[in-house]
Parts: sequence; structure tokens; C-alpha cells
Amino acid sequence: MSTPNQRQYFLRTFGCQMNEHDSERIAGLMEADGMQRAECPEDADVVVLNTCCIRENADNKLYGHLGQLKQLKEAKPSMQIAVAGCLAQKDRDLIRAKAAHVDVVFGTHNVHRAAELLNHARSFGPVVEILEEAAVEDNEAFPSALPTRRESDWAAWVTIQIGCDNSCAFCIVPSVRGPEMSRPLEDIKAEVIALARQGVSEITLLGQNVNSYGRDLQLQRRKQGEQARVKPLFAELLREVAAVDGIRRVRFTSPHPKDMRPETFEAMAEVDEVCNHLHFPLQSGSDKVLAAMRRGYTAERYLSRLAQARSVIDDLAVTTDIIVGFPGETEDDFERTLEVAAEAEFDSAFTFVFSPRQGTQAAKMTQDFVAPEVVGERYERLRVVVERSARARHRGRVGKLEEVVIEGVSKRDPDVLSSRTSQNKLVHLREDVFLQPGSYAQALVTEASAHYLRGELTEIIGTPTRRRRIPVVASA
Repeated sequence: MSTPNQRQYFLRTFGCQMNEHDSERIAGLMEADGMQRAECPEDADVVVLNTCCIRENADNKLYGHLGQLKQLKEAKPSMQIAVAGCLAQKDRDLIRAKAAHVDVVFGTHNVHRAAELLNHARSFGPVVEILEEAAVEDNEAFPSALPTRRESDWAAWVTIQIGCDNSCAFCIVPSVRGPEMSRPLEDIKAEVIALARQGVSEITLLGQNVNSYGRDLQLQRRKQGEQARVKPLFAELLREVAAVDGIRRVRFTSPHPKDMRPETFEAMAEVDEVCNHLHFPLQSGSDKVLAAMRRGYTAERYLSRLAQARSVIDDLAVTTDIIVGFPGETEDDFERTLEVAAEAEFDSAFTFVFSPRQGTQAAKMTQDFVAPEVVGERYERLRVVVERSARARHRGRVGKLEEVVIEGVSKRDPDVLSSRTSQNKLVHLREDVFLQPGSYAQALVTEASAHYLRGELTEIIGTPTRRRRIPVVASA
């Protein structure tokens, strides 16, 4: 419960899991500074918008929210508004030029300064602080040393790497997140150990290109005169964090097909705690389009790696990303995407209409943009192929016993518990018995659709263990 003078903050997140994880850090910093979370912007003294710039309408969403907040601030002049994240990194001073009521703008490399910048703005007025790259000392402090307010007691994200060294023509991430920078393995393992001691049983390793993890660390060692073979250390990392006592599930997102190595598949196959789910972004099935995207692989190589993964990893679920309407995509190119998607038999796919982002190579290919009506028609055809595979894969689960972790009561139906399998499949359970989020159970799958399963609870395996620190005040 807040005290009468305690300031409250409201945080809204747009975009990917990396942004969600950054928001946990921002929330932790707010609360470490004495603030309490508000349930809505109207109750807040501080509103933080953590932005994304991957999609074309990201700018419109941001300025739409800022327009609404302007009215709130006019009624409550003491309110502070902060814009953080990727769009802040990209647009910088433009944000305050368009929305002068914004008090603080900070980017992806100085999340740790959130509370300081807000306090500075209270005393000295609006501030824009955008760093071009993460400094060494910031890398040592972020993300593990920052306080965190996690939304889940039993599951946690762990950042293993920031930035990206790839140059995909459609992606703005390298511009706003900087070059790849891996955290030392021992630091990551220490964070996972600490999380497990708090009762976390599932972790998701985060990075823009997780399976290249450690390559930069090896390059640094070689530059310092050590004998070091320059290769990713991702498979080694998987084995290390999975061995931490208390960790039952290890997930990761997102890998890049060009960097996928056999030792990663072997680690997934041999280590029970590493989930049998692989998110493997295809983007296009056309070699011509893949080359224009600068993806670094062909459709044949992609399918070969996928076949290798399935031959090594038992009962593997595979999900993907596919872009429709990349500049220059012809009907033949799209037909090849349909063929590859059908052959791959994905469990699900995130399908996107191409969205030009200022600052990317693809945004300059205006003469090759595909007509919106053509893109829309192709999108629907792809959806049919993807959902057909998804239904077939899900029907194959009916009648099987699955170990699930309880995520909580369904937002759509209070009589249903939502749970998730190791394959990352959503299973709805209609049960009279309430299980705490983080509980593990066996469920019999009874129904299947393209996007979820239904099941019946058959056995409770374990309930979550939560360990909280209780402050002790010494008596006088």
C-alpha cells in the first residue's frame, strides 16, 4: 500500500521480449527509487512508454499515446512523461519536437539511468539522453545488476547478449541496439542461480541473435594474445544454465539460421531441461528474396538445417517468422515461400506484411514495393498454408500426456487454466481445482485447434517454491 506522498509510476511496453525485459528493469529502478506501480496512467505521477520501432505504425502508436497523455498532463502538471526504447533511440530529439510535453527521452543503452534522468528532469527540466553504444561499464551493470520487477514469480528472462552484427535489409535493430556484446558466461550462470534460489523454474535466454553468443568474447581473448578458437559458445551456455539446481525448463529466442550449429542441436537433444521447441525464422522461401534480405542462407540450406534438427531432437516443435511482400517479391518468389512453408510443416508462424523502416536498406527500395492489395492476398494464402500445418501438428498431440506448467487463469474464461508444454504449446484446462501459476502437472490432450490445445488434468507434479527476502531491522 502506498503512503500519501509516495509517487506512482505506470509503464507501457511495446514490442519484443527484449523490450519486455528492459521494462522489468525500468520498473525495478522505479520501485528502488521509492515509487509504487499504478494500475492506469490517470493514477500515475510518472508514465514511461518503452517503445519499439520494428513495425511501420510504431510511430503512430507512440504519438497517439502521447496525445492522450498530453491531456492528462494539462490536468496534472506535475506528471512526468518518459519515452524509452528503440524508437527513442532512433528518433531522439524528434520526439520532444513533436511532443514538447515529454520530460525525458532515453534509449536502449542507458536503461540503468531511468530513475536518475527522471529526478534530474524534476529539478532542471526536460532531458534527452541517447548513447550511441553501450559502454563497457554499462555492460557490466546491465542487465544482471539492475533491480527487477518481474511479472512472474516462476519464469524469468535472462539477457545473454545485446546488439546484433547482422545486416538484414529489413531490420532496424542493429541501428538502435548496436553491435553484438555478449555477457560473460559466469555472470549469466550467477544470475540464473540467483533466480532459481528465488523460486524461478523456467528461464528464457534472450538475445537478438542468441546462437552467436560468445563469439565476440572469443575474439576479445584472441586480441589479448590468448589461444582462442573463434566460435559461438551457445551450446556450452545451454548446458551450464540447465545444470543449475531448481531450473526445470530452459528456452531461448531468437536464433539465426546461418549461425545454427550441430552442437546446439546436440545440447537440445541431450539436456532434458532444454525445451524441445525451436523458433527458426525463415523470412522467405525464395533464394532471390533471401539474398536481397541479406539473410546469409538459401532455402535449401534452411530446410537442411531444419531436417538435421528434427533428426537429432526428439518430438521437436518448430515455429518461424515469414515476411510477405518484401520489395521485389514476385508471384514466383511467393510460390516458393508457400512451398517451403508447406514442406517445413511449422507448428506455428508469425507472418508479417513488409513494413519499411527509415534507416534500413529495404526502405530505399521504393521502386520495388509490392502493391498493398497483392500483399494482402498473398498474406491470406500463406495463412491458410501455415494454419493447415499447425492443425495437423496439433492433432497429432491429441491423446498424448503432456507435462505442462500452469500460467494462470485464462483472461477470456475464469473457469479455464492456461498452461504451456515444453514445446511451447498453449493448453487450456477446464478444472475445478485451482493450481498456482508455476505449478507443474500432467495433462491429457483432448482437443486441438491451429493455435492451442485443450486438455484434462491427470496429475499434479509439483507446486512452485517461492523464496522472498525479508528485511531484518536490528533493534536499538
